[in-house]
Amino acid sequence: MKKTIMIILVFSVFAFLPASDGEGISAEVLVRSTTSWDGATLPRYGMSAAEITILRISVPPHTDLFWHKHPVINAGVLISGELTVISEKRDTLYLKAGDPIVEVVHTWHYGRNEGDEPVDIIVFYAGKKNKPITLHK
Repeated sequence: MKKTIMIILVFSVFAFLPASDGEGISAEVLVRSTTSWDGATLPRYGMSAAEITILRISVPPHTDLFWHKHPVINAGVLISGELTVISEKRDTLYLKAGDPIVEVVHTWHYGRNEGDEPVDIIVFYAGKKNKPITLHK
C-alpha cells in the first residue's frame, strides 16, 4: 500500500510539470538603436495616443517603390530577397534576408528590388492614432 501511494505521489508531481522545459527557445536582439540606418538620431516619441502598425510588404522582382517618407519611427526585418534603400541624399543601404533596418524618419527615400526573387519585409511602425505612417512624394 505504501509503495502504491508513493508511486501515485511521484507521478502526480510529474503531471504538473510543463510539457517543455523551454529547450530550444531563444530570443535574439536583431537591432537596438537610437539612430536610423543613415546615422540620424531618432526623434523623441510624442505624448499622443500611440498606435502600433505592423506591415508585411512584398516587392516583386525588378521593382522600385515610390519615393516616400515616414513621419514616425519604424523598423523592420527583411524576410526574403535583397533590397536596396536609397535616400534623397543618395545614401544607400543594401539589405539581404535576415537583416534588420531602423528606417529613416522625415527623409525621402525609396526601396528597390534589383533581384530575381520577390522581397518580403515585416515593418513595425510606432505611430500616433489616426495619423499616417507613410507620406508619398
